[in-house]
Parts: sequence; C-alpha cells; structure tokens
Amino acid sequence: MGKIVLEEKRLVFQRRDELIVIEPYGENCLRCRATRNNFVSDEKWTLLDPVTPDACKIEGDESVATITNGDISVKIEAGFPWYGGIVSFYRKDKQILRRKYEGDYVNNYIHTEGDNYCTKVIFEANDGEHFYGLGQETEDAFDRKGSTCNLVHYNTKSALPFLYSSLGYGFFWNNPSPGRCETTRNHILWCSESCYQADFLVFVGDTPTDVMKIYADLTGYASKFPEWAAGYWQCKLRYESQDQLLEVAREYKKRGIPIDAIVIDFFHWTEQGEWKFEPKYWPDPAAMCTELKELGIKPIVSVWPTINPNSENWEYMNEENMLVRTENGQYGTFNFFGQQTFIDTMNPHTREYVWSKIKENYYDYGIHSFWLDEAEPEVHPQQFGHLHFYPGNGAQTAMLYPYYYVKMLYDGLTSVGETEVISLTRAAYPGSQKYGAAVWNGDIVSDWRALRQSVTSGLSMAMCGIPWWNSDIGGFLNGDTESEEFRELLVRWFQFGLFSPIMRLHGDRKRTKDQPNPHPELMCKSGGPNEIWCFGEENYEILKKLIETRERLKPYTVKYMNIASMTGSPIMRPMFYDFYEDEICYSLEDQYMYGEDILFAPIMEQGQTERQVYLPKGKWILTKDGTEYEGGKWFVIGAKLNEYIAFVKAGSEVLKVFE
Repeated sequence: MGKIVLEEKRLVFQRRDELIVIEPYGENCLRCRATRNNFVSDEKWTLLDPVTPDACKIEGDESVATITNGDISVKIEAGFPWYGGIVSFYRKDKQILRRKYEGDYVNNYIHTEGDNYCTKVIFEANDGEHFYGLGQETEDAFDRKGSTCNLVHYNTKSALPFLYSSLGYGFFWNNPSPGRCETTRNHILWCSESCYQADFLVFVGDTPTDVMKIYADLTGYASKFPEWAAGYWQCKLRYESQDQLLEVAREYKKRGIPIDAIVIDFFHWTEQGEWKFEPKYWPDPAAMCTELKELGIKPIVSVWPTINPNSENWEYMNEENMLVRTENGQYGTFNFFGQQTFIDTMNPHTREYVWSKIKENYYDYGIHSFWLDEAEPEVHPQQFGHLHFYPGNGAQTAMLYPYYYVKMLYDGLTSVGETEVISLTRAAYPGSQKYGAAVWNGDIVSDWRALRQSVTSGLSMAMCGIPWWNSDIGGFLNGDTESEEFRELLVRWFQFGLFSPIMRLHGDRKRTKDQPNPHPELMCKSGGPNEIWCFGEENYEILKKLIETRERLKPYTVKYMNIASMTGSPIMRPMFYDFYEDEICYSLEDQYMYGEDILFAPIMEQGQTERQVYLPKGKWILTKDGTEYEGGKWFVIGAKLNEYIAFVKAGSEVLKVFE
C-alpha cells in the first residue's frame, strides 16, 4: 500500500519498488522525482537553482496528502496495494495531470544496467488540451496533441523535452537520456531509455508569458543579442578561398546592399580535428578580417567537432580521453571523408583545449562568432548506449552534447572579454539559450514542404525557450538556382526570413553548367552560386528590398530580443501567446506574431497569390497598402510574388518601417 511522509517542504511516498519525492522549486513550480532505487539523486543536469521564493504548504496524513506551492498543488493518495500511489496535479484547484493506472506501476521501471532503468511516467489524457514544444523536426505537427516524439537529436531534429499546455502549465522532463514522449488521445507518456530516476517539473501561470518566464528561471535566459546579428547574413556551401569570400563581400557593398555577416563554411581547414585555415586557400586571415571589418561585415567561421587520426591533435586528445569513446571497439562514429569520431564536449578539459586552438587560429585573427555544425552529434548508427561521454554512458547522457558544445564557445569567448556572444548551432538542449545559441533546423530540402515545416519548427523552438532561431533561406539540399520553381520558393522563403529572429541565406545549390571551377583538386567543392543577384534580375530587386526592410526593422528586432533576455518571451511567437483567450489562435500554425505588433502570414504553396488570415480582435493595418482591418474574423488577402502579408497593430510605430 505504501506510506506518505509529510516533511517540512516535501512529500515523500515510499512503497515496494518505488520512491516518489515532490517538493517546491521556486514560484508556482513543483519538482517530482520517482525511482526504483532507495533514494533520489540530487543531480540537476542543466536545471538551475530556484531564483524565486516558494510558498509551500503541506497538509494531510500518511494515506492522503497535498503539497501546494502558490497556484500549483499535488495530491498523493496511497490507496490500495494494486491501485495505489495516485498522483494528481492541480492548477488553482483544477486538475491538469493525473497519473494513469496501467496494470502494475513496477512495469514503469525496466532494468537496463547498474542503478538505471528504462523509466516511464504516464498520465491520463485531457480532452481539448493542446501541446506545443518538444523542439524541431521535419514534421507537420505544431500542436503535439495526438502525436509521438522520439527524444533524440539528429540532423534536422533537435529534441527539447519541454511542453507548454493550453491548460496553463509547463512540463519539463529533466532527463538527458534519449527517450520518447507521447501526447495521444489516451495518455501522456514520458519515457527515458535509461536513467536513475524520473525527474520532471510542472509549473503554472495565468498566461503563456507567465509559464515561459518560469521555464527561463529554471533553464536560463537568452544572453544579450548582438545588434549586428539582427541584420542580413550571407552564406553558401561553400566559399572555397579567401579571394572568393572577399569578392562577394565587396560586391554586396558595391551594390549598396546592407549586409552584417558572411560565413566561412566547412572544409576551409587543413584536416577534421584541426581548427585552422588551410593556408593555400586562406593565406592571410588577419588581412581578410581587417578588410571585412572596414566593410562593416562580421566574419563567422564554421567549426566541426569531428576528428580522426590524421589530425595533429588526435594523439594528445585521444590519450587524454578528450574524445567520445565507444564502450566496445575502436573509434569511428561518423563516416565523412574518412572515419571520424567526435570531441567530447561534456569534458571540461576538452572544452578548454579546443577553445585554445580556436582562439589561436581564428579569434586572434579577428573572428569572434562561430558556426557550430554537427552539434547533435551526428553519430551513425544512433546507438547511444555504445558511446561513452565524460559524465557516463550515452544511454543516460547523450542529449547533453549540444548544450556543452555551445557552452565551450561561450565560456571561451567571455573569458577573453566578449560580452555579446552568438553561435549558430544545429541542435540545442534546455539551457542552450543562455550560452548564445542561435539554432537552425539543419540540412532541410529545398521544397515547399520544408518551408512550411520551418515555420512550425521556429514556433516550436520558441515554445522551448530558444528565442534565437533561423532556417536556411531557400532550404539546404537540391536547390536549382536556374529553376523558376526554386526562384519562386526562394522569394517566399526570404519573406519568411524577414520575420525570422535571424535572416540568413544558405544552401548547397546545384552547380550551374558554366560555373568556373578554380580549385578542382579540393576534396569538398563549392555548390552553385547563392548570392541574391544569382536568381534573376526581377528576383534580385525583390530580395534587395526585403534586405533593406530588414535593416530598418533592426531596432524592433533588437527590442524584442532584449525582452526575451529579460522575460523569456520569444520574438517569433504563436498566435495564442498574446491572444490566449481566443480559442481560434490555438489552432493557427501557418501565421504568427513577430513581437507584439507584427502579424505575419507566409505564403507557402507554389503559385499561391492569396490566402486566408485570421486577425484577432483589434484594429490592424496591412503593411503593403495601409488598409485598416477590424479584427475578430477571417480575411482573404492577396500577395503577388513581390508582396507579403504582414499586419501591424494600429498605432504602432513599427508601421513606418514598411512605408
């Protein structure tokens, strides 16, 4: 039957094969840990200490007891031996979660190794509930209700184990083990493939803003956003040499196109695991950075966490256990131009050593921002139990890799005095935002479906506490710059980029027939051209105007990035975020707010020149012609290829940006 113990600031429920501990964790938040072991672990992973006082109150006896912390409470009912340990969560006395009976609670703990178990926590489903979050992936599932999600990172998927519920609560699964989340019609299930304990936090608020602020208290606020990063970023796969890069930078300036950053992508290096320029093609990085600085353009360089025995750093790092090891066998977890393994970013000694190389070979030349590719890391096969990281086996810890990867650059850059750190990264974990992570959604295909999924990916990441987000404008794979369909797609994606937290053009474009090949000996060659004058003269004028609008939009973007750093509220936000009392807004996934004043409805179908838009109550101004609309209903709005659909709240100063 079990017994409830009422302590000063926690409830403890002990029975055969299960221990549950529930305690307050800051304001309006309760932390629950459940294990088959004899005591709970105090390991926090990326969870921060509480920053706000609790208002804890405990009542009851050894059979039924309640713990209350502000507007959230949990009731434990010891019950009968075969149906005991009922745990129910309440927000202002309304039930929001109730542990589900599934035959035998002991089946929620299946032994894996040592003190670790495949652990499940199952709740009953609530009718009419909507869920948002769980990171980004190439799926058409913004509202997660009725879906399942594997909690694992890979290229194009970044899993963050957090959900926001339309019932006014947040749920953070504090387990960095790969696992699964199911939010189906018959249950809500969280599963860790191998962990010491289930560890989750439930917190409540009157509005999405309230809930996301608590989540930021728990995992960290985004760091200070650099003003230049709110402008336009030029990128392609890839500039093969210093001369090519500077030629493009000069051309942008010659044409009078605002540009704030240009990216030096992968294989500019001598070898994977040697974080330095190949001198044959990049003979004078210091001079290159000096010229870019004079042009007002920030250089960003790609670094990879891959390494192989050909690297000059291999022997030392291998012997010092700075690499991801395998539990059985030799190195070799990623075959890309030879067998590679990954540096172990979870090891503080690895982070210090690799930063020393990055500082010497990039930072000291004038490169102060970085692109952290392969951040998942991209291991094949994805058998995380075979990997050994600094804190332990991958089956328990693998999800932490991108968190420590971005921390490596953040700690290094701040140690030399940088105060505004931004790192483009392909994966994230709760807490990555406080280290300047600007996440993008990986190597997606250049098609209309990927554009639609990018919109929902950005909104999902926003609801996971990641306000700095972007996608490859035009998609990454198979873009044909001479195709009319791709040129149309690119314009529509650029319009989406205008209202994305970061506006960055990138992609591996198909090489053109007459494209010069100045470096045929290179192992990894450049794709096709990807500058805005390479997609036809008509499109060039459209894209140039969009970049100019983005430049005028900078102060607005920076304003809301600062708000994100102070409150946890993202700039790219679902419609229900501000209009949470409007039931229609919970079903909208193809339009969103950019800050509090701009509503954007992207065109995401080939040949489409009009679409339906829902305007919440209030007065709205259509930016393209200044027409005023009374909200609270649907409208059909037209948008030719050189037009986009954006509304501004009447009376907002930002309207002048679009005039």
